[in-house]
Amino acid sequence: MKIGYARVSTKDQNLSLQTDAFEKEGCKVIYQEKVSGAKTDRQELRKMIDQLREGDIVVIWKLDRLGRSLRDLINIMTEIQDKKAGLKSLNDSIDTTTPHGKLTFHLFAALAEFEKDIIRERTKAGLEAARARGRRGGRPKGLTKEARDKAMIAETLYKQGKMSVSEICKHLGIARSTLYKYLKQESAQGNH
Repeated sequence: MKIGYARVSTKDQNLSLQTDAFEKEGCKVIYQEKVSGAKTDRQELRKMIDQLREGDIVVIWKLDRLGRSLRDLINIMTEIQDKKAGLKSLNDSIDTTTPHGKLTFHLFAALAEFEKDIIRERTKAGLEAARARGRRGGRPKGLTKEARDKAMIAETLYKQGKMSVSEICKHLGIARSTLYKYLKQESAQGNH
């Protein structure tokens, strides 16, 4: 059975162009989604994949209607294949029920894996180069200007002894652990 999956990225966009094409293609069921591809909770897509049976063919308008990135697209296409169903994109000339379409899918998967490996290698090389120059990754040590100001006020209030720790925290809008971190930071810097 042919099953259509239509998606638009905004609520005011119209699905009729896609649904008309699916009806012309002979789709018996059409799932319609009006959410951004960036949303991870695409309920209609999940429903469609859950309903797939062996031999079904998912028909989409274009590949970008199905996945938000190459990696996401490969994952969804793999889920469809795991159900022993096919995928046909009307505007990308891809049909995984044909040998040519299967080859195209495997090329996509290989390219996605290659892209992931390249990113991993570049990240590793960049970190090694930074370490060689004496730099370390991660968040910079120390406090922001605003936090330094609060730390100085916290230290002054604490040393005056007129307010309890709880009152100082409430007054500055900080947690108890943050107050102690500020006090430790200030005494380490010698700002008495």
